[in-house]
Amino acid sequence: MFAKAFRVKSNTVIKGSDRRKLKADVSAAFPSLSADELSELIPNKEELNVVKIYAHKGEAVTVYVLHKKPLFFELEKRLYPTVYVLWRYPNLLPTFRTWPPVFKLIGNLMLPGVVVPSSGLPDVKQGDCCAVTVVSNGAPVALGTAAVSSAEMYSLGMKGRGLCVLHTYMDYLWAFGDKSGPPSLPDAESEGQEVDEVEDDINEKEEDDVVEKCVEEQESSGESAMNRTCSGVEELRLAEKEEEKDEKERNGCEPRSCPDFTEIMDALLLRCFLHALKSKVKKSELPLLTSTFLRIHMFSCCPSGKQLDIKKSSYKKLSKFLQVMQQQHHLVRVKELTKGVESIVEVDWKNPELRSFSIPEETDVEAAVVQDGGEGEITYRPPEITTLYSVPARLEPLFLDANKRKGTTLHAAEVRSIITEYVKKNELVDENNKKSQSLYHLTAAKHVFNRTMGRMQESYQVVFPGQASIIKKGHIEPIDISVASRGSNKKVTLIKNLEVYGLDPAVVATALQHRVQASSVLHQIPGAKDKVLVQIQGNQIHQVGNLLLDHYQIPRKYIQGLDKAPKSGKKK
Repeated sequence: MFAKAFRVKSNTVIKGSDRRKLKADVSAAFPSLSADELSELIPNKEELNVVKIYAHKGEAVTVYVLHKKPLFFELEKRLYPTVYVLWRYPNLLPTFRTWPPVFKLIGNLMLPGVVVPSSGLPDVKQGDCCAVTVVSNGAPVALGTAAVSSAEMYSLGMKGRGLCVLHTYMDYLWAFGDKSGPPSLPDAESEGQEVDEVEDDINEKEEDDVVEKCVEEQESSGESAMNRTCSGVEELRLAEKEEEKDEKERNGCEPRSCPDFTEIMDALLLRCFLHALKSKVKKSELPLLTSTFLRIHMFSCCPSGKQLDIKKSSYKKLSKFLQVMQQQHHLVRVKELTKGVESIVEVDWKNPELRSFSIPEETDVEAAVVQDGGEGEITYRPPEITTLYSVPARLEPLFLDANKRKGTTLHAAEVRSIITEYVKKNELVDENNKKSQSLYHLTAAKHVFNRTMGRMQESYQVVFPGQASIIKKGHIEPIDISVASRGSNKKVTLIKNLEVYGLDPAVVATALQHRVQASSVLHQIPGAKDKVLVQIQGNQIHQVGNLLLDHYQIPRKYIQGLDKAPKSGKKK
């Protein structure tokens, strides 16, 4: 299931009630866990995150993460532990043993690859959650559900599919954690003499025979999923090895067997550099700090779904990259205007490489709002917001002539028109001063209008493009931006009420991350259903304001807290 990369929909801190429910669900699913072990797994006072993801085939999965380690994942309302939990509690699930060469091919564990212990197979029913270990190590390396019961496994002559594997060591769910390896745990079965003798007798040729049988079983069962899983695991292993290799090893690697990620990052770096120069940087901005150029301009030009990381390029540092752009490509001129601080002082706008570069149509993550299904992209357009006034019961006689009953919502202009007609119809004029009749009409209408508006119930109407209008009582909540302190001298910016204006908090958080290169977290607002708070490091009110005003076109009157932005020249 996690052999290929998944998409994160949301990442929020768990609420107290949900934490208690998770504890109860884990206790019910795994009754062998004691109360102390349960408290160790799910502590009461430590931050636990709920990450909602979509697997590569579209399955909706909820992952519970503690200390950057996924503990459990929930699929179709059923909880499964990850390998990180199984390494702490290896006896949590019934276990099937296999040979290390078979594990390398593991897509779905085939019965010919299962090592039957002297005590027999564990007693399982079809659909039971089971773990997989390799001979000589008791640490589980995979988990899944039993394809058939243990009795059926014997009756089938140990042929066919044994386990439907969901999660393995080295897959993308494992990589979502700290990427630690399995511990060396004693294998209970290998402690006995019989198994030792069996292990001594089995040589490489016999192991190859076991692997061939597994491959034959998978091919006969149409196990194409195994190939996908195997390739996904191998890709991940290659990626891990690539990160650990130095530049010399990468240059000597064959392209077909080991892709050069350094070259890919170098190409992405150059693309973002050219894109930023051609579409973002203006001549009036020069000289421009190199750090500002990277943070504000280059990162915003990074294509959606990719991450720009200079440390993973062959340059390692921004200064070295800019030196190459200056000396070899002759695109810019970099100078140290103040000690230790470099700035771009000149750009060669007529450079053939820069002039021939074509700007990609869509690169900025802020350019589109991706819907939950991820199938299409819809450009965000702000809603039309109109203030309305509801007719109360005590003012109903005033609106009867206009056929407006209690609860009817009206625009301010409609109320004014009805009041003016009411004043004229009921001849609210001074009989002794007929000359000032028209002036008195106006004055009386204005007086009645002001008193009426003060007693009517205010409402508002929100119309999103292409959708039916929504009318709600009261005042519309503005997007609230505030700054809070965390720790001794750390600031965080908090944003709420984005949903009122049709903005996805997760998309806004990602856009801000690219703009300011700071981490962001989504929190569920206590007592507010379906409302999420965006938290981003530092006092980022200025950047948040620019994003909402310039990009999303939200009117300033619907944004609260812009006055709290740090003043220029002061430390943020």
